[in-house]
Amino acid sequence: MSGVSTSSIRGLAGVLVWTDAARFDAMRRFYVEMLGLRARSDRRGFVNFEWGDLRLTVAVHDGVAGGSREPLRVMLNLRVDDIDAAHAALVRAGVRFSRAPATEPWGGRVATFQDPDGNTLQLMQPPGNAG
Repeated sequence: MSGVSTSSIRGLAGVLVWTDAARFDAMRRFYVEMLGLRARSDRRGFVNFEWGDLRLTVAVHDGVAGGSREPLRVMLNLRVDDIDAAHAALVRAGVRFSRAPATEPWGGRVATFQDPDGNTLQLMQPPGNAG
């Protein structure tokens, strides 16, 4: 099997969440106002968040229409240090969770919800983090 050596891939640079122009404002409000993420770049049809070398972008793409047809195809895990506090704050902000914080067999804790397009997101508290 040939291909790129795994040593050439150094990590994840970022994630793009595409939406259509009619849904962008709701998506932007959700990520900025409800989740409280601080935008690095915010302009018409494009909002970008950055944590070190990792970027999350929500942007308009003309090849996307409507909400997610397969919301479990890709899941965004948002790392938190205290899942119970983050969950409570998001519930107060109006985020509806399909799964409350729970401990996984691997020791971490997750809580599941969706963005306005129906994409699945999880709060994830790694094992060993205080909560």
